[in-house]
Amino acid sequence: MKRETLDIICCPVCKGDLELKVEKEENGEIVKGKLICKKCEVTYEIEDGIPNLLPKNS
Repeated sequence: MKRETLDIICCPVCKGDLELKVEKEENGEIVKGKLICKKCEVTYEIEDGIPNLLPKNS
């Protein structure tokens, strides 16, 4: 995932802004990390450069 992607995505649950926590970055690509919603505090994992923005079932 590129950092610029953060400008166009939002939390699928509440549409809030996402905060990026990078765990591993290679050649400008975020390979592993987390996206955390600033509003509802839901966390979405980034694995192999792909953000998993599927809402969790309650």
